[in-house]
Amino acid sequence: MAAADDAELLQRLLAGEQQAFRLLVSTYQGAMRAVAYAIVGSRHADEAVQDAWLSVVRHLSGFEGRSSLKTWLLTITANAAKSCLKRNRREVLLDDLPSPHGAIDDDRFGGDGHWLLAPSAWHHDTPEALLTEDELRECLERTLLNLPELQSSVLVLRERQGLELEQICNLLDISLSNARVLVHRARLKVFATVEHFQETGEC
Repeated sequence: MAAADDAELLQRLLAGEQQAFRLLVSTYQGAMRAVAYAIVGSRHADEAVQDAWLSVVRHLSGFEGRSSLKTWLLTITANAAKSCLKRNRREVLLDDLPSPHGAIDDDRFGGDGHWLLAPSAWHHDTPEALLTEDELRECLERTLLNLPELQSSVLVLRERQGLELEQICNLLDISLSNARVLVHRARLKVFATVEHFQETGEC
C-alpha cells in the first residue's frame, strides 16, 4: 500500500469508518500473524495479534506517518508478541526439523535465494491438472505449517508479504545471517515438497 493510500486510509480510520477498519484488517492480518507466530508460536499468536489490534485502536490517532502504516502495525505486533512471550514464559525454539522428503541440494538456489532449476512445469488445461494444482497448494500450506515457527514466519514475511530481510530482522530481533539461513532452509523444504509431489502425486 502506497504512502498516499496510507494517508487516505488513516483519515477514514480516524473518522471511524468501519469499512476502512475492515480493509486494514484484511490487508495486514496475515503479516501481523506471521510476525506473532515467529515470536510466540502457534499457541499464543492469535492472542498477540488481538493485543496488537487493541493497541492499534488505542494509538491510531498518535500515528505520525514517520514509517509506513504496515511497518507501524508490524512493530506494534512484534511488541505485543514479546509482551505475550514474557507473560507466558515460553521459550522460542530455534531447532531445525528434518524435511519429510529428504534433503535438497543447496546448488538448486542462486545467491539471491531464487531457484536456479525450478521444478518441471505441468499443464493446467485439464480438470485433472487443475485439481492437482489445488492439491499441491494444500500440500504446500501443510508444509508451511509443519516448518519450525521461525522458518515459516520468515518465509511468509519475505515471500508473501514482500518484506526485506533487514525489516524482518528488526521485527523479530534476529541477525541477518540467521534470517538468510531460515529463509534458505524453508525454501529447500518447500522445493522438496514440490519435487516429491511431482514424482509421486502425494504430499
